[in-house]
Amino acid sequence: MRFQAPESLSEQIAQHIGQRIIIRDLKPGERIQELKVAGELNVSRGSVREALLILERRHLVEIFPRRGAVVSGLTPGSVNALYDIYIDLLCMLGRKVLERWSGSELGGVMSQVKELQAVIDALNSNATDAAEQVIDAGFGVMRYAYRLVENPFLEETLENFRPAISRTYYVALEHFRSEIAETGTFFRHLADAAVKGDSALLERVIQDFGEHQRAQVLSILTEENA
Repeated sequence: MRFQAPESLSEQIAQHIGQRIIIRDLKPGERIQELKVAGELNVSRGSVREALLILERRHLVEIFPRRGAVVSGLTPGSVNALYDIYIDLLCMLGRKVLERWSGSELGGVMSQVKELQAVIDALNSNATDAAEQVIDAGFGVMRYAYRLVENPFLEETLENFRPAISRTYYVALEHFRSEIAETGTFFRHLADAAVKGDSALLERVIQDFGEHQRAQVLSILTEENA
């Protein structure tokens, strides 16, 4: 028997602050004041402090002695380090799906992709929350894959990277609105490769999209730094 505990208050605070960082409402280098956050959310400073420790583990904040927590920087080095490992982990997830399930048994993948495409088709490219909705729908496909693979270690590792990758994904989607449609194309190609049972094609689709997105984010950072 498994007992599912409700999300702790600290986790809820971490998700709230983390989302503000992801959508760039809180900028890199900006200080996060425990007292101010506690007052705004009507919670204790202890809960905020625990939330900041969670965000530190997720690479969204850095905590310094006597200075406190600040939003972590988004640099070419950190982006490259993130994509180096994240692309490999996604390829592993895809391989494990095909090892456990044949193409004919992956009809659920297509239904998940159709849901994602419906979200993309319904979105106006000028909608303020378009990027957030596409990111959330995309991770819905990943959560479906977790259930197929049933590897809690791989799932936990990928989920720990989710806030950091969402942050870079948001940067790309906000600067290149065409990436919203590109995301839909990626997941359609991914689903086609999965249903065919073609592991090599599946990994190539993941690697191509990952490298494309890495290049987009790096170009944006270069432009901003200039």
